[in-house]
Order: sequence, then C-alpha cells, then structure tokens
Amino acid sequence: MFFPIGDDNSDRKTAPLVTYTVIALSALFFLVELSSGEAFIVQWAFVPRRFLANPGRDFLTVFTAMFMHAGWLHLGGNMLYLWIFGDNVEDRFGHAKFVIFYLLCGIAAMFAQLAFNPGSNVPNLGASGAIAGVLGAYIVLFPQGKVKVLMGQRVVPMPALVVIGLWIVLQFFSGIGSIASTAETGGVAYMAHIGGFIAGCVLAFLLRGIVARRR
Repeated sequence: MFFPIGDDNSDRKTAPLVTYTVIALSALFFLVELSSGEAFIVQWAFVPRRFLANPGRDFLTVFTAMFMHAGWLHLGGNMLYLWIFGDNVEDRFGHAKFVIFYLLCGIAAMFAQLAFNPGSNVPNLGASGAIAGVLGAYIVLFPQGKVKVLMGQRVVPMPALVVIGLWIVLQFFSGIGSIASTAETGGVAYMAHIGGFIAGCVLAFLLRGIVARRR
C-alpha cells in the first residue's frame, strides 16, 4: 500500500497560483455543500439527463460540478493529486493557459460521462476528471519525473509513470467494466476520469508545441 506525497519541484520557476486557487475554491465549495445540504448538491452538480433536457438552463453545472465533492476523502484525494502534479503542469503552461487547460479537461470529462450514460439522473460532481487531465499532461511533459511515495514508514522515490500508470489502469478497467451497468460503479464516474485523462494528453501535446515555440 502506498500513496504519493510530493514530487521534484527543483525546476519550477513560478508560484502555482491557479493550482492553489482551485484547491481553495474546492474547499470553499465543499464547506458550502456541508452547510447547504442535498438541495445545493442536486442544483449545482452535473446531471446528464437533466442537462440534455435543457442544456441552456444547466450549462453552469458543467463548471460548478468541477469544484464539488462527495466527501472529505473525495476532496482530500483529489486535492492531494492536484497539489503534487498541478504545480509543474501550470509552471510549464503558464497561469492563463493552465486555467483554460484545466477547464477543458473538466468539460471533456463531463461529456465523456454524458456520452456513456445520457439517461442518468445521478448527480456527477468532483474535480476527478479535470485532475485526470492534469495527470495525463504530467506524463506527456515530465515522462522522467519522480514522485515521493510513502510506503509503510518509508518515503521512497518512484517514477511518476508508475504512480500515475497504476491510477490509470484502475480507472480504465473500472470504466470498461461499468459500461454495461450505466458506466457508474459505486457512485464514481469512471468514464469521466478516462475522458479527462485523454483530453489532458491531447491538450498537452498541442500546448507543449506552442510553449516551446515561444520560449
């Protein structure tokens, strides 16, 4: 059993302002969820069937759902991965491009889930899809990256490809196995994770070339 606790930031040149802002907004949204109850969650989460019935009315939920979470563990896990991997991706893209990148990955994740389960009335919420995009970009941009991993009582360096790769395998097989049962397993939108990850890889390839030409 292991989980990542940090990575190599020695080459980072800028403060990850967007990453920290997303973490702060996600925490704030979650506190509002706790105080406002289920009605708030249903109103601002992304519900596929409701969205298709009236896209104009539900358009904002594509974005608000990215900053909502189903519990403390959901929030903590997502923000841990964003804190570890998001700062490096933001540093490489720049703040403005990273904002666009993050939102596009989140949108791609929502619509991937919509495509596989358009008739669902289950509220979809969480930053998992957008963060999956960040992980995809990290692999593209930092294929030799190392991640500090806590294994028992020891902290050991491990290739980022291994840490993220294991996460990808879990999401992939969970997603494939869930397609036949409405693409949802245990309330987790696995197809959103896969859609966000693919979007992150593709966008990273495109943005990497743009950033390289301007340097």
